[in-house]
Amino acid sequence: MSIPVIDLFAGPGGLGEGFSSIVERKSMKRAFKISLSIEKEFFAHETLTLRSFYRQFTPGNIPPEYFDFVQGRITIGDLYKAYPDQFESAKKEAWRAQLGEDDKAVPNKEVDRRISEVLNGIKDWLLIGGPPCQAYSVVGRSRRQDKLLDEQKDARVGLYKQYLRILAVHNPAVFVMENVKGLLSAKTKSNSVFDNIIKDLSDPIKTYLSEFGNNSKLLECPGYKIYSLVAKPRGFDENNKPIFKPEDFLIHSEKHGIPQTRHRVILLGIRNGFNIIEPEVLPIEKEVGVGRVLNGLPKIRSGLSNIEDSKANWLLTLENICSNGILNKIDEDVKCEIKKQLQTINSTPASVGNEFVLYPVTSEYERDWFLNKRLGGACNHQSRGHMGSDLLRYLFVSCFGKVRKKSPKLEDFPEELLPAHKNVQSGIREKKFADRFRVQIVDAPAKTITSHISKDGHYYIHPDPSQCRSLTVREAARIQTFPDDYFFCGPRTAQFIQVGNAVPPLLANKIAKVVLQVFDEIHHQKNLSEAMD
Repeated sequence: MSIPVIDLFAGPGGLGEGFSSIVERKSMKRAFKISLSIEKEFFAHETLTLRSFYRQFTPGNIPPEYFDFVQGRITIGDLYKAYPDQFESAKKEAWRAQLGEDDKAVPNKEVDRRISEVLNGIKDWLLIGGPPCQAYSVVGRSRRQDKLLDEQKDARVGLYKQYLRILAVHNPAVFVMENVKGLLSAKTKSNSVFDNIIKDLSDPIKTYLSEFGNNSKLLECPGYKIYSLVAKPRGFDENNKPIFKPEDFLIHSEKHGIPQTRHRVILLGIRNGFNIIEPEVLPIEKEVGVGRVLNGLPKIRSGLSNIEDSKANWLLTLENICSNGILNKIDEDVKCEIKKQLQTINSTPASVGNEFVLYPVTSEYERDWFLNKRLGGACNHQSRGHMGSDLLRYLFVSCFGKVRKKSPKLEDFPEELLPAHKNVQSGIREKKFADRFRVQIVDAPAKTITSHISKDGHYYIHPDPSQCRSLTVREAARIQTFPDDYFFCGPRTAQFIQVGNAVPPLLANKIAKVVLQVFDEIHHQKNLSEAMD
């Protein structure tokens, strides 16, 4: 039987996708079944529902109408009408709801009712999810100049307590909780946020009673041992609880086969009462260059936002880099590369892409994970429109990266290509945000894909100078390791936000394999106990 999973703060479903993608070869059944996923954002919830619909069918038996929808031949309404039973199941699984204590939040009683309904008495199940993390983000706190987090003013600091409440009330056998690395350094007036969270998750009933009161509930949660997924315990305390340092919980994704330097705190909790001393940890893998996941997608050019968009105008704009002596102030090796690219750039496709691009897509990395031969192309693959001045910067930056194997800082730019920002000169002197135009380097993991990619794309410039653009949603999704047939709903800005906020599904898949071993041991111990009785 599949292990039931409840997914909180699910976003577009990256964490759930990793768990549900483990399939038993003989039975073709999923080892983990997403029973309920909860997400408040409209477009993320649409994506979540669509993927839930996809999973109502066994792998290899996805209906042709799904691909008709992705390719733009039918609407999503037409797709759901063709399979009403599966759509109803998807709607029950993907619930649009806000957790928390404010006026827009769903009452806790309704959350508890839904969870109890889908679990139907099953005791050994899995809770996954990551409370919204902006309040803990190092960059976000720097921008707000926050030294201490105020739980009263910022409700997001306490949102993990909703996660905690469900632990206390519903007692999953195992949980996996994800958050940004800023969690490790975030502080309130009273304590370290991370220390508080570890204490709370180890004994959720204690915090539940102080936060929510008894509420006439008979609470029986025995508490949890909290483990790292990348480090073995440094020892055990007098209560046989594993000892870790905070940094032991930080997962460097690039060390585990993910093509980006995404660093996240992920906790593994195992309910007390099971004799599981040291779960397995994720193996170290060779770093994956971003080129291996981007190569194989259709080449497209950038659009133009300030003049009529056409291939001819695009070429004329790029050729302007040869005027006004701009190239005279660029080092010879970069200058030669720019001239070389200008000679061949005419062969760049005229297309700026689309929500679906017909193309024989390939991949140099994890082909079985990314590719679906029935897809027939690339979805969510349309470039942005850029100002002409930014196109010249993109051409310079991508050529610099191709030659120097690193992205240039502002101090490397010729004066004519510096952005017209008030703080550019101070940025050069003080080296603050000096990489505001950043190219991804082919042979290295990409920089972290975040929701900021929805803003302007300057931090996410494609490494191929001949395309001279920022990444598309599909390219960002590949770096985040979403399978190619994972379609993102909503306008492009919403799609970027969904991708940037997600957990990489391939990383989640690797974590799921560790968690599955824990459940196998739990079931083995229970079978032995029953046999002895």
